[in-house]
Amino acid sequence: MQTRAIILAGGEGSRLGVLTAKRAKPAVPFAGKYRIIDFALSNCVNSGLFDVLVLTQYRPHSLNEHIALGRPWDLDRSFTGGVQLLQPYQGRYDTDWYAGTADAVTQNINFIRRGNPRNILILSGDHIYEMEYHMLIAYHEQHDADVTVCVIQVPLDEASRYGIMEVDESNRIVDFVEKPPDPPGDLANMGVYVFKLDVLEELLKEDAAREGSRHDFGYNIIPRMMEMGRKVLAYPFGGYWIDVGTIDAYLEAHMDLLSLPPSLDLNDRSWVIHTRSEERPPVRIQKGAIIEDSMITDGAIVSPGARVVRSVLSPGVFVGPDAVVYESVVLTDSYIERGAVIERAVIDKGVIVGQGAHVGQRSDVGSLGIACVGKNSTVPPGFVLNREVVLGVDLNAEDVIEQYPDGVIPAGERVGYRSRK
Repeated sequence: MQTRAIILAGGEGSRLGVLTAKRAKPAVPFAGKYRIIDFALSNCVNSGLFDVLVLTQYRPHSLNEHIALGRPWDLDRSFTGGVQLLQPYQGRYDTDWYAGTADAVTQNINFIRRGNPRNILILSGDHIYEMEYHMLIAYHEQHDADVTVCVIQVPLDEASRYGIMEVDESNRIVDFVEKPPDPPGDLANMGVYVFKLDVLEELLKEDAAREGSRHDFGYNIIPRMMEMGRKVLAYPFGGYWIDVGTIDAYLEAHMDLLSLPPSLDLNDRSWVIHTRSEERPPVRIQKGAIIEDSMITDGAIVSPGARVVRSVLSPGVFVGPDAVVYESVVLTDSYIERGAVIERAVIDKGVIVGQGAHVGQRSDVGSLGIACVGKNSTVPPGFVLNREVVLGVDLNAEDVIEQYPDGVIPAGERVGYRSRK
């Protein structure tokens, strides 16, 4: 066995707001039929890696149910390889919630070292991209690196969200700073690493004993390796990659899929993104409906006179007569009643948008102003939710009417939802 893949899938994803109120960030639905974690899992199997550990923590139930035994990814293997889901536990000795990305790996090191793999591939379970990991691993071994870090150029105004590094002419990393407020460059850490197993174990053991450490790969492990003179290499990635860590990035990633040509080609049969699909009837588009540059998933119904523009409709979504969905993402089994308008909004599962209601609004160029409605909530008929309104989960119409009897929720209001920091 040469390489074992570790997918870090325990993130709370608090910046995704109501989308992660009841699920972990990697379990958030994406592009109609997928979950975000499907991209890392599919990259593994498409790269010939069938030995995968998924480390979960925050609200793991959706992930456990989605991945199960791993059959859609051909990871339901009985003897060698396959997928295992691991989460914090209490056994003979006390353990605790993972303190950071490195601590998550440390707590599971006995599983990770089993079979003595030569390399450990560490992945984030919450990014959208397609990558041939076998090329990365070959690069790592060819250069005899202690760790290889995947890097990509990002817009300078977004660089403060990432670990930023500087490399020399041989792609050796010579400077690394995690999420700097004033980024010195635009070469960002993608959260994809290949370690030699013995090196990883040594560094994790040392980090676990260090007081004041965040026990994080970006903040602690990689900078420490550079201090020690270890061979830390950068692997430049030139494809499409996005961290859907915010609502803006989440909607932006969907708009990228709807562009011509799309930034990521989900129709590429040589690199299939696998998932656990629901059994749903075919899409039904009724006479007089207008669909433009959109993705419509199985079981969706678009009624006469309805218009869907640059939007993604997930399984079982109903769009009523004369309703409008514009540059929005509507998740599974939501119901958009007659004459309702959805603009620049993200609608979670099981939401009812009442007749004639208006959620979100088109905004000026450069400002998305996205409105969000949480899972299983109801927008009362005729209500107006202005830009950047957030409606929490499980709110019924009476809850909303009681707080806003005039039927208008001002821009930026949080209703039944408190941001998690």
